Amino acid sequence: MSEPNTVLVTGGAGFIGSHLVDRLLSLDHKVVVIDNLSTGKLKNLNPAATFHHLDITQPSVTEVFQREQPDVVFHLAAQVSVTESTKDPFHDSDVNVFGTLRLLEAARRCGIEKFIYSSTGGALYGDPETDPCTEEHPILPVAPYGLSKYVAELYLDLYHRLYQINFTTLRYGNVYGPRQEAHGEAGVVAIFAQAMLEGRQPQIYGDGDQARDFVFVDDVVEANLLAMTKGDGGAFNIGTGEKTSVNQIFESLQSTIKYRWGPELAPARHGEVYKISLDSSKATEALGWTPRVGMEEGLLQTVEFFRNAGKAVR
Repeated sequence: MSEPNTVLVTGGAGFIGSHLVDRLLSLDHKVVVIDNLSTGKLKNLNPAATFHHLDITQPSVTEVFQREQPDVVFHLAAQVSVTESTKDPFHDSDVNVFGTLRLLEAARRCGIEKFIYSSTGGALYGDPETDPCTEEHPILPVAPYGLSKYVAELYLDLYHRLYQINFTTLRYGNVYGPRQEAHGEAGVVAIFAQAMLEGRQPQIYGDGDQARDFVFVDDVVEANLLAMTKGDGGAFNIGTGEKTSVNQIFESLQSTIKYRWGPELAPARHGEVYKISLDSSKATEALGWTPRVGMEEGLLQTVEFFRNAGKAVR
């Protein structure tokens, strides 16, 4: 593939997407963003990017593709809440399946060079039979969110077979870091950090021993950049291979922030995987990707971001 000039990022005003946009611009790409701002924020969006305030489920997505003629598409826009997916599986499917299909149709008509899809590793495999999970683990999601993300993966594979659309799928662990929204399941680091800095008591659902593979946002951005020229037709776990429990996250942040109180305990939530980590050796081999930011450094950067954001508000 030739070096792309124009890249389109769905969800480019969101947590991961805005970091990716910044990096792409720093590499002198022309960047086009589609975001409906349901969770993304204009303050995250680099003003050097061309912005289309648009929902990916709308027919006008095709017009954006025709006007901008992207070489590469990074698809990050999604309904990402496990809890919300169990409450409203129709909306979850509309965004994650139908929205992806809308983008694939637009991409097919414009003849893009590469489609890079942000999927989930943490919600795809269900409660794992082996841990860390490889990409060969059975797909057994325990919530509509994991299923909808996987159905979109299947559409990607179909469009590759039918229309030769080149793609790479990245299955993330629990991504954390600066700009993360302090709500939802994946945002536990942001939720805890913001609550502690504001002197509020964070909630822990269940016993707190539920564990995830936490991967820093800069490492996830790096995986996306590598996928522009590598990993054609493959699906890759993007994680550290290590489990960190919710209790461990609480204790680490408590120590960093010097928070004096304990958590508030709440009932466990339905539809959540209990413990999982991701084997990313396939990504190391095919993409040349390895995680570089350790948990201690990542938590420090995240806390500093929320501390500065709090000062700005005051």
